[in-house]
Amino acid sequence: MPSESLSYDRPLKLIAHPVRHLRGTARVPGDKSLSHRAIMLSALAVGKSFISGLLEGEDVLATAAAMRALGATVTRVGAGAWEVHGVGVGGLATPVQALDMGNSGTSTRLLMGLLASHDLTATFVGDASLTRRPMARIIDPITLIGASVSAREGRFLPLTLVGTPEPLPIDYSPAVASAQVKSAVLLAGLNTPGTTIVREKVATRDHTERLLTAMGADLRVDRDGESGAGRIIRLAGHAELNPITLSVPGDISSAAFPVVAAAALPGSDILIEGVGVNPLRSGIVDALIAMGSDIRLENMQTLSGEPVADIRVRGGKLHAIDGVPGDPSRMIDEFPVLFVAAACAHGTSRFTGLAELRVKESDRLSAMAHALAQAGIRVEELEDGLVIHGCGGLVPGGGHVDPRLDHRIAMSGAILGLLAERPVHVDDATPIATSFPDFATVMGALGADIELTGPHSPEPSASRAVFLNGQNND
Repeated sequence: MPSESLSYDRPLKLIAHPVRHLRGTARVPGDKSLSHRAIMLSALAVGKSFISGLLEGEDVLATAAAMRALGATVTRVGAGAWEVHGVGVGGLATPVQALDMGNSGTSTRLLMGLLASHDLTATFVGDASLTRRPMARIIDPITLIGASVSAREGRFLPLTLVGTPEPLPIDYSPAVASAQVKSAVLLAGLNTPGTTIVREKVATRDHTERLLTAMGADLRVDRDGESGAGRIIRLAGHAELNPITLSVPGDISSAAFPVVAAAALPGSDILIEGVGVNPLRSGIVDALIAMGSDIRLENMQTLSGEPVADIRVRGGKLHAIDGVPGDPSRMIDEFPVLFVAAACAHGTSRFTGLAELRVKESDRLSAMAHALAQAGIRVEELEDGLVIHGCGGLVPGGGHVDPRLDHRIAMSGAILGLLAERPVHVDDATPIATSFPDFATVMGALGADIELTGPHSPEPSASRAVFLNGQNND
């Protein structure tokens, strides 16, 4: 069996060369958000769960390692295929060593919620990027539940969480729209007596609710407010979760990269198969359609409680937009690559209400403003967004992109290079392994010209479209 580690030696640099169009059919890795939740909740079930299509990027592997350290049996049995023997709700044990979450904010925040209602102590550590990401929005609600947290400067990793043996159910309204905060509170509620309630002003991605329902939890969702945009989620505690057989659909956040590239290149025609199109995640599709892109969802079906479709994209001219359709939370992770689409569009696009992007793996507003400006695009950086003056075609420059340890900035830089007049150099492609280890391979199969260079990369003539980790996991 191949190693579960998809990491590789630093540094690995990426050069994306301009292309005329993209054509062909491809699949992207399993949905990262659902993969995290599938591992965690299967570890709390009573019995054996089977998960196929799991994303085997570094972030999800960090979740799998953490659940093993907490007492569950988590085993890779094939490419994307995993078995999880759960210990039951309340059955997790104190880990012997600190939980190393690598770069994964999702793993950290969800696990903090999950462990808050367990009588155990756990220390969380992470890489340089993760230790700069604030955890206060999770610390606040789990403290109300009864857990205690000791963190660097009160809100950063490394932190030590002491769960409570007598958790209290809470009625909580997150200050900002956040699926991670909502999910953390619900996961804490699983081992809490009574009913835990989360009130959302704006509905956020609902993978946690769908999966909990499929596994037998007593969970109810009601619309809230006159517009119905908000939701009230009620979860009865001390649940007994049933094991599940789950097929993880392709990640729309990963699909966004080839989709944007194809949409911006006239003559392109691609099909990305088996992508999750949860309506609370598919904002990137609506945004590109608003920009004039020819995108269609084909072969719609429901798998494991999630809507899934093939995404067909035909390239053409894009025009600017003033904001995105619906709430920005529906596509919060896709904004960096949408900014690339806006750079190619006719007219000036304005995006606001995106202060959240400053506290992701990097300050994504600053990083993308700098990347686009380097390539010759006029950009105005606002406190909570960007104004992008599109060039109406190929981006005029090339240049270098500093991904700032952020996988989505690195991949957005690569897409920028495909749509530019000169190559774009991504200074460090290493972070891409956290979510899309096969990025270069998938893009290469569609006609992208992506070169990887580094001390352990293939010879230059053979370095196009290879696995970022240098190994095939089949």
